[in-house]
Amino acid sequence: MLPIIALLGRPNVGKSSLFNRLVRANKSITHDMPGVTRDRIYGEVTEDEVRFAVIDTGGMLPDADERDGGGMDKSVFDQAVEALSEADVALFVVDGRDGMTGLDQAVSEKIRASGKPVLLIVNKVDGPELEAKATAEFHALGFEMASVSAAHGYGLADLRLRIAALARPFVQPEPADGPELGLKLCMLGRPNAGKSSLVNALVGEARQIVSDIAGTTRDSVDIGFEKAGRRYTFVDTAGVRRRSVITDELEQLSVYRALSSSRRADVTILVLDAFQGLSHQDKRLIAYLVDQRTPFMVAVNKMDLVPKAHVEEVRAGYAEALRICPHVPVLYISALTGAGTQKILPLAEDIRRECVIRIGTGRLNRAMAEATTKHQPPVIKRRRAKFYYLTQADEDPPMFVFFVNDDELVTPAYAKYLEGQLRKLLGIRMAPLATVFRASHEKKEAERPLSNRAPRLGKDRRDMETPQGGKGQGKGAGKAPATGKGPSAGKNSPSAKAAPAGKGASAGGKATAGTKRAAGSKTAQARKKG
Repeated sequence: MLPIIALLGRPNVGKSSLFNRLVRANKSITHDMPGVTRDRIYGEVTEDEVRFAVIDTGGMLPDADERDGGGMDKSVFDQAVEALSEADVALFVVDGRDGMTGLDQAVSEKIRASGKPVLLIVNKVDGPELEAKATAEFHALGFEMASVSAAHGYGLADLRLRIAALARPFVQPEPADGPELGLKLCMLGRPNAGKSSLVNALVGEARQIVSDIAGTTRDSVDIGFEKAGRRYTFVDTAGVRRRSVITDELEQLSVYRALSSSRRADVTILVLDAFQGLSHQDKRLIAYLVDQRTPFMVAVNKMDLVPKAHVEEVRAGYAEALRICPHVPVLYISALTGAGTQKILPLAEDIRRECVIRIGTGRLNRAMAEATTKHQPPVIKRRRAKFYYLTQADEDPPMFVFFVNDDELVTPAYAKYLEGQLRKLLGIRMAPLATVFRASHEKKEAERPLSNRAPRLGKDRRDMETPQGGKGQGKGAGKAPATGKGPSAGKNSPSAKAAPAGKGASAGGKATAGTKRAAGSKTAQARKKG
């Protein structure tokens, strides 16, 4: 268990900016508008060989119960109090530009009552020349003090060392095999689908603020817990609405964080609202996850609100929408009553196990042979795809490469058939699976069109061109003979002997088949005349 450091303070003093600086990542959304952070956001820091966890919290309003009658402000305050009770060290953040306010004093009393070690951090101090003025009023609180600027980085190096020194006494020895990271699960869905309620139901406590108001969760929140000796991390995300209806910059950032979290998680749980029915946005999210090859399951929530007469109709609607990804498992649950929620974690474990599977080449080739023998590939233009071997190119999720004589001979329908056979023969039922077809050798260059070929030689030797004269050839080389009786050699050539006139002899003194046929035809004509 890591030492836990909690960032606490009234709204808009820069806690989230300081949190991002400490964890060296933009993990918490920051905005000039007060009250952006609502839930507890966790991060890890290693400084001076000390590893510790940091919690960002929403702005504390001790009089929230009186302000909104137990509404959102009260929920945010309760989350901050939970973080304080969980923490080993409290970092009390105040605004050096505003000076001490009555709200700062009220928060300090709440923190002091916890009995935890406290470090007072005066934020928005942009340089050493401003320290004296910015910190003057806060000495009255009696806490150890540090001056920083989360926006510009002033004083942060010293602050990190001081926090590490405060955390060191709470360090516990880690197991010999190192810390278990556990399974990371992302909750994704439209606003108000019940994602936070489902997280609370699985964790067993109110870790996330839940409300009937859509958009209660604004940031992606990591929630770690253990169950049956296994560690899990839930990432609760903001609801994802259609891009066309998002006009707020804060919501745009929240949606980006939500989709990004789904890509980083081991398994994504797409939470849908059974009572509201399947929407176009739900279908877009399904298509997005399929396109990204994201391992995911579908949890159809709020089934307790669906009348029994319409249950089968609801199931049929979701089955139709998921035809594009028949491998994705679907659970029908109720986060409120807990019905069906006990199946989620075991199912996530099974999906993850399939994603990291590694299969030997021998088993793959046996599966390929069985699949292609059972149903041969179709004939395309009098040719059929011939499969040579199969290999696994990647895992998490798995990708398989078929080597064939010509990848263009594999039709989409046959590729779909092979994917289904691989799932069946290799036991990959729920993980995304990719198949690639690759030609085992370079394709031969297509034959050139007839018009681009070199001219063919004629049947008669007279159509042939004489090669250009070279060494040892006579003066007449390369010139067509004036007599029209075929090419002749130069005067100096040993074979340059003239054929007797009328006999059709060619160079070299041998009669050709053409001259013999000509002589025969003349003899026949003479006989007719006679």
